[in-house]
Amino acid sequence: MKKLSLTSKTLIALLLGTAFGIILSNMPTNWFTQTLLLNGLLKLFGTGFLNAIKLIVVPLVFVSIVYATASLDDLKKIGRIGSRTFIFYTLTTALAIILALFIGGILQPGSGVDLALLQANEVTVSTTSTQVNFIDTLLNMIPTNIFSAFTEGNILGVIFFAILLGLSITMVGEKAKPLLTLFEAANEVFLKLVQIIMKFAPYGVFALLATTFANFGLSALMPLIKYVLTVLLGLALQLFVVYMGMLFFIGKLRPSVFLKKFMPIFNICLSTASSSAALPMSLEHSEKSFGVSRKISAFTLPLGATINMDGTAIMQGISVMFIAQIYGIQLGFSDYIMVILSAVLASIGTAGVPGVGMIMLTMVLASVNLPIEGIALIMGVDRIIDMFRTAINVAGDNVCTLLIAKGEKELDENIYNN
Repeated sequence: MKKLSLTSKTLIALLLGTAFGIILSNMPTNWFTQTLLLNGLLKLFGTGFLNAIKLIVVPLVFVSIVYATASLDDLKKIGRIGSRTFIFYTLTTALAIILALFIGGILQPGSGVDLALLQANEVTVSTTSTQVNFIDTLLNMIPTNIFSAFTEGNILGVIFFAILLGLSITMVGEKAKPLLTLFEAANEVFLKLVQIIMKFAPYGVFALLATTFANFGLSALMPLIKYVLTVLLGLALQLFVVYMGMLFFIGKLRPSVFLKKFMPIFNICLSTASSSAALPMSLEHSEKSFGVSRKISAFTLPLGATINMDGTAIMQGISVMFIAQIYGIQLGFSDYIMVILSAVLASIGTAGVPGVGMIMLTMVLASVNLPIEGIALIMGVDRIIDMFRTAINVAGDNVCTLLIAKGEKELDENIYNN
């Protein structure tokens, strides 16, 4: 085991954790399985590992973006990178939701499903919808108190303040050099902290996956297997067709290299189901494995973890089709346009934490007057789907970072191809 890489150890832990969780789900409920294992050892290692990652996310994002913005001493370059990044994330999210609606319309995941069987297993869900409000989303980016933004985990607010601070350092020039040096050192320290925490990744991944499958098991999948497979197909097409196609045709980079080097990040995405939790490893691998300049990755990756939710958009699109088909509701062309617009807007305001995509789904359903109670039909399998859609979200962030870096000549292709 000592000779194995961290990636191999994490992958083994992922497989063993899944198998162990399925075994636990079929064991009788008693003190040993519930108190000692699920609420004891597995909770300690799993939640402890997740908390350690969350601990460094906000300060890491802040330091990285300040350093990245201040290092790009050309203000025009900062504006160009920012606008290209935002356009990329918005377009790929729109493509993702269109792809989801197309697949949902062809495969009809809700047709022929026994509604009575689903309702027998459904859970309670709040019917309070979240209204689409673009102005509130923009205002959320401007915190009234930066310390509140840090404590509340308002990543959009932290990013906004970090960009302003980085721009100010750039504009001040020579007098602000000591401050830039300070942020450069802090950035190195936080990346080293990421490496320390990631040494415990195999244990955390094992515990998190075991807990997930112990709580839900495979039995929850059976009535919704067609829905789950449709979502997974949509996610696979987004990764292999959209992302890898852009990487090959636009970036002139080999997709096979990306997929191999993305595997460690993929493992973390599956276990944590959180874009924010995967961010520290993405930042580390972007420079060391992909060859992206830290000036680019420190800007695009934190922004992507906040506003780029292509995997979530695919889940929402297929869920809309599934719920409409279950209840026998026909959607018109204007409804599809509304779903696309609301899903794109939802992805911008969605936090990169587990399960939040399901909450934002209420907003999308409300936009086309579909019954919000339908969410309860798919809640049982959402945690499993959440793992895979998070991986697609993060893959999109990394592909965008590579393409932006290639366009700005900030990509070392020797490192990428090595």
